[in-house]
Amino acid sequence: MKCPACAHPESKVIDSRPSADGSSIRRRRECLHCQKRFTTYETIETVPITVVKKDKSRESFDRNKVLNSIIRACDKRLVTRGEMDSVVSSIEMQLQNSLQTEIPSSRIGEMVMERLKDVDEVAYVRFASVYRQFKDIDAFMDELNRLLAEKK
Repeated sequence: MKCPACAHPESKVIDSRPSADGSSIRRRRECLHCQKRFTTYETIETVPITVVKKDKSRESFDRNKVLNSIIRACDKRLVTRGEMDSVVSSIEMQLQNSLQTEIPSSRIGEMVMERLKDVDEVAYVRFASVYRQFKDIDAFMDELNRLLAEKK
Protein backbone atom coordinates (compact mmCIF):
# COMPACT_ATOMS: atom_id res chain seq x y z
CA MET A 1 0.00 0.00 0.00
CA LYS A 2 1.50 3.35 -1.05
CA CYS A 3 1.92 5.96 1.68
CA PRO A 4 -0.35 8.97 1.00
CA ALA A 5 2.35 11.33 2.35
CA CYS A 6 5.56 10.15 0.66
CA ALA A 7 4.31 7.50 -1.85
CA HIS A 8 6.67 4.89 -0.40
CA PRO A 9 5.34 1.47 -1.50
CA GLU A 10 5.78 -0.35 1.82
CA SER A 11 3.89 -0.07 5.09
CA LYS A 12 3.11 -2.27 8.05
CA VAL A 13 -0.26 -3.02 9.59
CA ILE A 14 -0.51 -1.75 13.16
CA ASP A 15 -4.14 -2.59 13.89
CA SER A 16 -6.85 -4.52 12.05
CA ARG A 17 -10.56 -4.78 12.93
CA PRO A 18 -13.91 -5.24 11.20
CA SER A 19 -15.87 -2.10 10.32
CA ALA A 20 -19.07 -1.30 12.21
CA ASP A 21 -21.33 -3.00 9.65
CA GLY A 22 -18.97 -5.95 9.14
CA SER A 23 -18.73 -5.45 5.39
CA SER A 24 -15.07 -4.42 5.40
CA ILE A 25 -11.89 -4.59 7.45
CA ARG A 26 -10.32 -1.39 8.75
CA ARG A 27 -6.54 -1.46 8.83
CA ARG A 28 -4.35 1.11 10.55
CA ARG A 29 -0.99 1.27 8.78
CA GLU A 30 2.38 2.96 9.26
CA CYS A 31 4.73 3.91 6.45
CA LEU A 32 8.12 2.20 6.76
CA HIS A 33 9.83 5.28 5.26
CA CYS A 34 8.30 8.37 6.90
CA GLN A 35 6.40 6.70 9.81
CA LYS A 36 3.14 8.50 8.87
CA ARG A 37 0.05 6.56 9.93
CA PHE A 38 -2.99 6.11 7.70
CA THR A 39 -6.12 3.99 7.49
CA THR A 40 -7.21 1.66 4.70
CA TYR A 41 -10.36 -0.40 4.22
CA GLU A 42 -10.44 -3.83 2.65
CA THR A 43 -13.73 -4.89 1.05
CA ILE A 44 -14.89 -7.79 -1.04
CA GLU A 45 -15.02 -6.97 -4.71
CA THR A 46 -18.58 -7.34 -5.90
CA VAL A 47 -19.94 -8.04 -9.35
CA PRO A 48 -22.03 -5.12 -10.64
CA ILE A 49 -25.68 -6.17 -10.90
CA THR A 50 -27.85 -4.91 -13.74
CA VAL A 51 -31.61 -4.84 -13.27
CA VAL A 52 -33.69 -5.67 -16.35
CA LYS A 53 -36.96 -3.72 -16.14
CA LYS A 54 -40.34 -4.77 -17.57
CA ASP A 55 -39.77 -2.63 -20.68
CA LYS A 56 -36.39 -4.39 -21.20
CA SER A 57 -34.43 -1.27 -20.24
CA ARG A 58 -31.47 -1.82 -17.94
CA GLU A 59 -30.11 0.05 -14.95
CA SER A 60 -27.64 -0.62 -12.16
CA PHE A 61 -28.99 -2.21 -8.99
CA ASP A 62 -29.71 0.53 -6.47
CA ARG A 63 -30.10 -0.67 -2.91
CA ASN A 64 -31.66 2.68 -1.97
CA LYS A 65 -34.54 2.16 -4.42
CA VAL A 66 -35.33 -1.17 -2.80
CA LEU A 67 -35.01 0.33 0.69
CA ASN A 68 -37.27 3.28 -0.18
CA SER A 69 -40.00 0.96 -1.46
CA ILE A 70 -39.77 -1.07 1.76
CA ILE A 71 -39.88 2.11 3.87
CA ARG A 72 -43.09 3.15 2.07
CA ALA A 73 -44.65 -0.28 2.62
CA CYS A 74 -43.70 -0.20 6.33
CA ASP A 75 -44.97 3.35 6.92
CA LYS A 76 -46.63 3.63 10.36
CA ARG A 77 -45.87 -0.01 11.12
CA LEU A 78 -43.75 -1.36 13.99
CA VAL A 79 -40.86 -2.28 11.72
CA THR A 80 -37.48 -0.86 12.69
CA ARG A 81 -35.07 0.69 10.26
CA GLY A 82 -32.63 -2.06 11.20
CA GLU A 83 -35.12 -4.72 10.10
CA MET A 84 -35.64 -2.90 6.81
CA ASP A 85 -31.89 -2.60 6.25
CA SER A 86 -31.53 -6.28 7.05
CA VAL A 87 -34.12 -7.19 4.41
CA VAL A 88 -32.30 -5.14 1.79
CA SER A 89 -28.90 -6.54 2.80
CA SER A 90 -30.15 -10.12 2.56
CA ILE A 91 -31.61 -9.44 -0.90
CA GLU A 92 -28.40 -7.79 -2.04
CA MET A 93 -26.33 -10.69 -0.66
CA GLN A 94 -28.54 -13.25 -2.39
CA LEU A 95 -28.19 -11.36 -5.68
CA GLN A 96 -24.39 -11.19 -5.30
CA ASN A 97 -24.20 -14.88 -4.41
CA SER A 98 -26.24 -15.84 -7.46
CA LEU A 99 -23.30 -14.67 -9.62
CA GLN A 100 -25.78 -13.46 -12.26
CA THR A 101 -24.96 -10.08 -13.72
CA GLU A 102 -28.50 -9.37 -14.97
CA ILE A 103 -31.54 -9.83 -12.74
CA PRO A 104 -35.14 -9.18 -13.80
CA SER A 105 -36.85 -6.52 -11.68
CA SER A 106 -39.69 -9.00 -11.16
CA ARG A 107 -37.30 -11.32 -9.28
CA ILE A 108 -36.25 -8.50 -6.95
CA GLY A 109 -39.91 -7.66 -6.29
CA GLU A 110 -40.63 -11.29 -5.44
CA MET A 111 -37.63 -11.38 -3.09
CA VAL A 112 -38.89 -8.26 -1.28
CA MET A 113 -42.35 -9.80 -0.88
CA GLU A 114 -40.92 -13.08 0.44
CA ARG A 115 -39.05 -11.25 3.17
CA LEU A 116 -41.76 -8.71 4.01
CA LYS A 117 -44.20 -11.56 4.57
CA ASP A 118 -42.03 -12.68 7.51
CA VAL A 119 -41.40 -9.17 8.84
CA ASP A 120 -44.87 -7.58 8.69
CA GLU A 121 -47.95 -8.91 6.90
CA VAL A 122 -49.52 -5.47 6.44
CA ALA A 123 -46.32 -4.16 4.84
CA TYR A 124 -46.31 -7.26 2.65
CA VAL A 125 -49.86 -6.57 1.43
CA ARG A 126 -49.06 -2.89 0.85
CA PHE A 127 -45.99 -3.77 -1.19
CA ALA A 128 -47.84 -6.50 -3.10
CA SER A 129 -50.72 -4.15 -3.95
CA VAL A 130 -48.33 -1.74 -5.66
CA TYR A 131 -46.00 -4.38 -7.09
CA ARG A 132 -48.74 -6.59 -8.49
CA GLN A 133 -50.84 -3.57 -9.49
CA PHE A 134 -54.13 -4.78 -8.08
CA LYS A 135 -56.87 -3.52 -10.39
CA ASP A 136 -59.83 -4.15 -8.10
CA ILE A 137 -60.90 -5.40 -4.68
CA ASP A 138 -61.13 -9.01 -5.95
CA ALA A 139 -57.42 -9.10 -6.77
CA PHE A 140 -56.71 -7.63 -3.33
CA MET A 141 -58.91 -10.23 -1.63
CA ASP A 142 -57.26 -13.05 -3.58
CA GLU A 143 -53.88 -11.98 -2.20
CA LEU A 144 -55.25 -11.75 1.35
CA ASN A 145 -56.83 -15.21 1.03
CA ARG A 146 -53.52 -16.62 -0.27
CA LEU A 147 -51.72 -15.10 2.72
CA LEU A 148 -54.28 -16.53 5.15
CA ALA A 149 -54.05 -19.97 3.54
CA GLU A 150 -50.25 -19.96 3.90
CA LYS A 151 -50.58 -18.98 7.55
CA LYS A 152 -52.72 -22.06 8.35
